[in-house]
Amino acid sequence: MHADYYSRHAEFGQPFESLVASDMAQLMGRLSNPRNEVWTVLDAERIVGSIAIDAEGEKGEAILRCFILDPSAQGQGLGKRLLNEALTFCDEQRFPVVRLWTFKGLDVARKLYEDAGFILESEQEGQQWGAPVIEQCFVRLG
Repeated sequence: MHADYYSRHAEFGQPFESLVASDMAQLMGRLSNPRNEVWTVLDAERIVGSIAIDAEGEKGEAILRCFILDPSAQGQGLGKRLLNEALTFCDEQRFPVVRLWTFKGLDVARKLYEDAGFILESEQEGQQWGAPVIEQCFVRLG
């Protein structure tokens, strides 16, 4: 879903697809840690959205990963619901910080993040996504 969406909307290619696949494979291998969690949205048996909390960030921080909704699931409040579910989990786990990396231009997602208490911590030019972007790091204090 990530590869398809971002190849169309941001012209990301194979490097991005490999990065997301590698990150998710590593996280799936660590789900035995009860502080790591993944939530999905289903339409019948098809996954149309996901969000993950990776508890193994530096200094005990949680990392919000792989937050996405298929265009068919957007505009129904599902993104806000997924984000709230993940952040409620983070609050229950008492993470001191929840961190996420994204890139400039995803304005709808940014509004969701800021409404949930995230603040922009830093911006930098980056190429790891498969195309030049302004990477953004947002944090939410626990």
